[in-house]
Amino acid sequence: MTVQNQPPANKFAFVHIAAKRARQLQTGAPSLLPNPRSSKPTRVAMEELSRGLLEYELPEKEEED
Repeated sequence: MTVQNQPPANKFAFVHIAAKRARQLQTGAPSLLPNPRSSKPTRVAMEELSRGLLEYELPEKEEED
């Protein structure tokens, strides 16, 4: 697995990672943004991810035989 900090090109991966981060924000994790544009956890998570402030791992693709 490779740790990345750029927004994923895959829309499904983007939504999945942003949703996990939004849950963290809802449970009290501090925002990585100095002045978030929104107070909604989902919007803050998407902005953090778009700006490359989050590190995440994507699983490697398995080779087919």
